Amino acid sequence: MTTVKLLTDAEAAAIPAVRAVFEDIRATRKSDFINNFWRGLANDPPTLKRVWESVKAVMGAEGTLDPLVKEMIYIAVSTANGCNYCVHSHSAAARAKGQTAAQHAELIAVISLAGQTNHLANAMQIPVDREFQFGG
Repeated sequence: MTTVKLLTDAEAAAIPAVRAVFEDIRATRKSDFINNFWRGLANDPPTLKRVWESVKAVMGAEGTLDPLVKEMIYIAVSTANGCNYCVHSHSAAARAKGQTAAQHAELIAVISLAGQTNHLANAMQIPVDREFQFGG
């Protein structure tokens, strides 16, 4: 159960700063859908705007990583951080950007392997090889 109110469209429209961000989300995504994450953040309009601007700048801007790779990285980090909501929302975004079932299965295998080996390296407190260090 949520710890904050999820603003309805009518409630969001009554707050100019929230209405502006919701309109930008809809225009940017070319969809009328505003997901629950944004509806929850709308309780704090400055945070809503700041986070949306960051999401647009990182996930929406053209860069050297293609959009599907960005979504897959987001899924991996969300898995590591235990964010069920983000795993689901970015898995849906990855599918919308063309992720296949085989790519998803391979991503899960990489996430699983990285988690296992990270825990092992941390448990053994293995020192980092000089060759792996920047400038090494």
